[in-house]
Amino acid sequence: MAIYRRSSRPRFTLLVLVLASITLVTLDYRGTGASTVETIKGATRDVLAPAQDVSDRVFAPFGHIVGGIVHYGDLQEENERLRQEIATSRGQLNQAQAVERERQALLAINSLGSVQNVPRVHARVVSTSASNFELALEIDKGAEAGVVDGMPVVSGEGLVGRVSAVSQRRSTVVLLTDKTFGVGVVLPSGDTGVANGAGFHADLTVDHVEPDTAVAVGDRVVTSGLQRSLYPRGIPVGRVTAATARAGELQQSVAITPVVDLERLSFVTVLQWIPG
Repeated sequence: MAIYRRSSRPRFTLLVLVLASITLVTLDYRGTGASTVETIKGATRDVLAPAQDVSDRVFAPFGHIVGGIVHYGDLQEENERLRQEIATSRGQLNQAQAVERERQALLAINSLGSVQNVPRVHARVVSTSASNFELALEIDKGAEAGVVDGMPVVSGEGLVGRVSAVSQRRSTVVLLTDKTFGVGVVLPSGDTGVANGAGFHADLTVDHVEPDTAVAVGDRVVTSGLQRSLYPRGIPVGRVTAATARAGELQQSVAITPVVDLERLSFVTVLQWIPG
């Protein structure tokens, strides 16, 4: 059976170190020459150097750990400060982007050529409603700003709907996709019809389009602006998605999709339009 024998080398090394220390103390006490003592000290340092290197390598990580514990609170404060700075920067960036979106929306509305001469009230969308009873949104302008029930509402792309209720500082806008909504429109051919809302995420239907009227998918449909119309002429309403003329029917089956993305509205304009 193999017997493990512990090496005596560590004991020998320790003995040498102890003897060297005793020798140095004795020499200092007896007043041995400085050069001799320094020589012996130097030799001792050389002997101890390997052991000291090992000790440094072993205990250095513990020193780093202790230092880390001591400075942990400072690191937490610094991390918190950096997180706050990042959050502030992100907030400023988001605010700048929102201001730019508002500027672009207002520029688009102002460039809507068909209503350039109509007085207007710019408003911010504050909430939306999509239910079985009404497709509507609420804006932050009301009677105090000159908004009146029945006024048309547009965005930079085209028709959004009409004002259906007004308070002093708020107004409700019923969207053109609501089933109660209807607007007179004109096709590229010059023929007219009436576009009616069909509900949430549904195309509008266009009634009273003659069977022989030329209608193509992609045609743009705008408000007709006929006499006493609630909407000025030329406001984009939608684009044709389907047109079918069936034999024996008195009108074509025409469907259009709104040109305005009604789910991504941030700003709208109320047209202070007086039918004439």
